[in-house]
Amino acid sequence: MTGDDALEGLYPFLTPGSSLVPSSEALVASVRGKADAHQSVIAAFMEANAGRVVAAAEGIADVYCNGGRLFTMGNGGSSCDAAHVAVEFLHPVTAGRPALEAVNLVADTAMLTAVGNDVGFDHVFVRQLVARARPGDGLIGLSTSGNSANLLRAFAKAKELGLVTVGLAGMSGGEMAAMGLDHCLVVETDSIHRIQECHVLIYHVLRDLVHTMLAGSRGRPSGE
Repeated sequence: MTGDDALEGLYPFLTPGSSLVPSSEALVASVRGKADAHQSVIAAFMEANAGRVVAAAEGIADVYCNGGRLFTMGNGGSSCDAAHVAVEFLHPVTAGRPALEAVNLVADTAMLTAVGNDVGFDHVFVRQLVARARPGDGLIGLSTSGNSANLLRAFAKAKELGLVTVGLAGMSGGEMAAMGLDHCLVVETDSIHRIQECHVLIYHVLRDLVHTMLAGSRGRPSGE
């Protein structure tokens, strides 16, 4: 059976010329199945990785304790997540929490298109880090496959520059999981949507943990 045959068997109503229309019951069952898969993926990730999430939050909290900044990056849907991560730190919605400097490397379209056109898209994030990052800063990158070339280049440069590196990946983690990042959080499912949904939860939890850790460190001498 070919891939097209398998897809037609699962979704016959999507086949060109098909007169089949899914019933309301089938659509409701599909919605419930997606919700069940969402909950299952998140529960499995947190059961296996809660300690790693805490460790990543500690790494980010150390960045801020030492006067550093956080950079974020991603492609496609993950570029929207990169923007979301940055604003979560810059504009915390919980009253009484301080704004923390975070820079979304996807935001400058002139920079992205200039570097992409002149040098290549693989360099759009690394060029910005070379110009802006300092030792002790942090870098979060999101990739559902873990194989985005421009993220991998940026992470490699970030390690050279002395940044704290945090990767959010999916599937098997890809090359991101194999390159020795300080922290790599992998959502082990083949569903792009479930990976992205879990990534949202992860960075919301990271933000909350970082603020909790920073509140606990207030008043301590520098370096303690």
